[in-house]
Amino acid sequence: MLIDARTIPTDEIIKTEVCIIGAGPAGITLAREFIGQNFRVCLLESGRTEPPDEDLQSLCKGEIIDELYQDLSLSLCRQFGGAANFWHNSVRLLPLDKIDFEKRDGLPYSGWPFSKSHLDPFYERAQHLCRLRPFAYDAEDWEDEQTPRLPFAGSRIATTTYQFAPRKIFTHELRSEIRRSENITTYLNANVVEIETDDIAKTVTRVRVACFQGNGFWVKAKVFILATGGIENARLLLLSNKTQNVGLGNQHDLVGRFFMEHPVVRLGMFIPSERQIFNSAGLYDIRWTNNIPVMGKLSLTKEVMRRQQLLNSYLLLVPKSIYESPAIKSLKVLLSSIRHAEVPKDLLKHLNSAIGGIDEIVTRIYRRVSNVKEFPYDLSHGGWSHCQGNEKRFRAFQVWSATEQPPNPDIRVMLSDERDRLGLRKIQPLRWHWSDLEIHSLQQVQEILREEIEHAGLGQFQSLVALDRRKPKCVGGRHHMGTTRMHIDPKQGVVDENCRVHGVSNLFIAGSSVFPTGGAANPTLTIIALAIRLADRVKTVMMASDAVAMYR
Repeated sequence: MLIDARTIPTDEIIKTEVCIIGAGPAGITLAREFIGQNFRVCLLESGRTEPPDEDLQSLCKGEIIDELYQDLSLSLCRQFGGAANFWHNSVRLLPLDKIDFEKRDGLPYSGWPFSKSHLDPFYERAQHLCRLRPFAYDAEDWEDEQTPRLPFAGSRIATTTYQFAPRKIFTHELRSEIRRSENITTYLNANVVEIETDDIAKTVTRVRVACFQGNGFWVKAKVFILATGGIENARLLLLSNKTQNVGLGNQHDLVGRFFMEHPVVRLGMFIPSERQIFNSAGLYDIRWTNNIPVMGKLSLTKEVMRRQQLLNSYLLLVPKSIYESPAIKSLKVLLSSIRHAEVPKDLLKHLNSAIGGIDEIVTRIYRRVSNVKEFPYDLSHGGWSHCQGNEKRFRAFQVWSATEQPPNPDIRVMLSDERDRLGLRKIQPLRWHWSDLEIHSLQQVQEILREEIEHAGLGQFQSLVALDRRKPKCVGGRHHMGTTRMHIDPKQGVVDENCRVHGVSNLFIAGSSVFPTGGAANPTLTIIALAIRLADRVKTVMMASDAVAMYR
């Protein structure tokens, strides 16, 4: 059942057994796992099923600044489905690597409370929830004779694959399942503004809900699960400071710290020695295989990461149009100099470049005269491998790197004195910066890729960023992680290995804010797997308690 929270009378107390705060992928997964259970579930969503209006979306206002800029109102979404509403038609899925769960030399604060093998059964269930089969991400599961992996000769570069799940699973399909469930009630336009506890902050008693129209009410439950994302999870804990003035669960000043993103950098250009490779490299394009969209990527092997103490990073290949080649650029310089009756600098260099690329120039003239449209390709849109004559269409691959960020306690979410429309303190601009370890790892990735491409006789790699002289420009993946990190020691983490807030008996957290480290994989599949794991834990808690009898 879906209810508009604006219709709830002021100061009414809604009683339930489990209260989930947030209907993004984590909260929706939890609710779906609770369908048909013998306890009641209340799902509170700030937004509605339609896109948010300007007033509602203003609650997301904030910025990441310094060496990575991000407008948080374009990253967070106050709508049922949460961030899924911002995805292109599908979401890129990949489990974290085995090494991402390990405590690693040279990577401070690394190590999860459990191994990847422990999470694998939940990854498989997450895969099924996303309507995907099989749980297979190795290159050999998806390559064939026409689309083989790149034949690197060494053991330092490997190919693995992404799978893609449709966005509508979280924006429509699961919403319909949850709405039909007799034991789950979803309240839309319900903004949780405070988590209340008993006098010693050991048990959450209720949460306060506010609506723009002015009415507010309370939800009382046995178990509470916070699932509002990597920024808002930390913010709501910090705002809930009536009993503990530093914020709920923040007795060791950890809430909001260790914020992580996945910085994405255009690292360089892979220029193949044989352009026929553009007709056989479809494994690295977004393409349908066995009725599933997949896409290959390159990465360092775990052996080289351990041996050289490097961060994880994924390398994506995007074909570069022939029309932006050095020959075309030189031709433009020469034509411009003729128009202005000037002699260009490096005249001989430009002449040689234009003459050497005469085939490319002729092809461009032909396509322009024939009015053949050129389509751009980027990290989110594929389809280039289905085109004919790619050896004439492309000259190189752009190499983009999505990089692991080491946990840093000084990159943190903090509250400002400025207030939003509900009277809540906003977050301060979140200051993000590169670390020496990240720059060192990117330098090594560049060098290893260059050597492996040349050693395999595939061509050459040209760097586009001078990492020894300046910090590279980057964009974020909108992957907000780490602000309520998981650790068995309350002095090193906000939640324990079961995602329960240390010191609070009935408050759990779902989502990527609990990640101790972020690896380089998109976090969505891990978010879903952890939510399924948490749902199993809550079911056990409910079975072992007298919660049902208490509230009926």
